[in-house]
Amino acid sequence: MKPNIDQPWTWVKHKPSLCESCVGSCCTMPVEIGFEDLVRLGLAESDEAIRSQQKLFKRLRKEGHLQSYRQSSQLFTLARQSNGACVYLDGRGRCTVYEKRPGVCRSFPLVGPKPGYCPHNRL
Repeated sequence: MKPNIDQPWTWVKHKPSLCESCVGSCCTMPVEIGFEDLVRLGLAESDEAIRSQQKLFKRLRKEGHLQSYRQSSQLFTLARQSNGACVYLDGRGRCTVYEKRPGVCRSFPLVGPKPGYCPHNRL
């Protein structure tokens, strides 16, 4: 059975070597990030949160970086391409901001719908 992003029971046990031949299936899930991730990505200055996260969200949505913002949790959702992939995923399934990627991406698959497993799909 081929792993399906929407069916975690089809996912495979994660091994770091799987990432070398993957098309970034995990990068088609919505990515929620915090303000510190925006700073790491170079999209915001550390003092911008003090002024207004709502204004920051509006600016970054207009620039195509963000899709939504939940004030209650203070989490932003990264924008997605028309195919559902993260805005930072290239056409070969590789992250274009890998060195600066958000914390949730750094900790996947230890966190997520099925910790320790991934929706690996080969190139």
